[in-house]
Amino acid sequence: MRTFIPAVIGAGALAASLLLVSGAEAFPAKPAAGHPTASNVVLAAAKQPAAKFRRAKVRLETNEKPGTIIVNTVTKYLYYIQGNNRAIRYGIGVGRDGFGWSGVVHIGRKAEWPDWTPPREMVLRERRHGHNIPTFVEGGENNPLGARAMYLYRNGHDTMYRIHGTNQPSSIGLNMSSGCIRMMNADVTDLYARASVGAKVIVIGPGNRQGDIAYSDNGVDILHTLFGG
Repeated sequence: MRTFIPAVIGAGALAASLLLVSGAEAFPAKPAAGHPTASNVVLAAAKQPAAKFRRAKVRLETNEKPGTIIVNTVTKYLYYIQGNNRAIRYGIGVGRDGFGWSGVVHIGRKAEWPDWTPPREMVLRERRHGHNIPTFVEGGENNPLGARAMYLYRNGHDTMYRIHGTNQPSSIGLNMSSGCIRMMNADVTDLYARASVGAKVIVIGPGNRQGDIAYSDNGVDILHTLFGG
């Protein structure tokens, strides 16, 4: 594996002003009838992650093609590659000790306000630890998968890992999940609109099974942030 450079955001008012504050944004599409409104979900997410995990447009050097997603479970950042040395960086929550993983997968399908049916082994495992989790949760504000989910497949088979929203925004930047990639609801909605079914997802984590991957995060792209394009 070649060397990659983790992201660094400097302190100061300028950098802070250039960050896109995900927790305060509205969703681009109204949830289906019967589901909570976007504004209600945002207001419910009172405790926000650290500023460094807010969405930002960054300068990123990589040979990966536009549309590729790079997930770094060490730095707790997910990158959506736009091309021309540009990317959108999102803060994420990742697997706790014993649940980290790495590899190359693809988005097999996508869902808005997804229902959640935890795997049987998860239900049994949590029960052994004294936690009785439900066997089914309808999509909505109280669903652990949040506003959107992208299901990760390998060789045409569901890995049971997802990139999804969360009703626990304070978990962003932490190792708390059972291996899924958590994002703020506004952030996962933004990524959902950009990422296509079939998109390549590279997960950098324990085991180094993602293969040879190199990228360099050179910080906030000031011109792209201010003027777009």
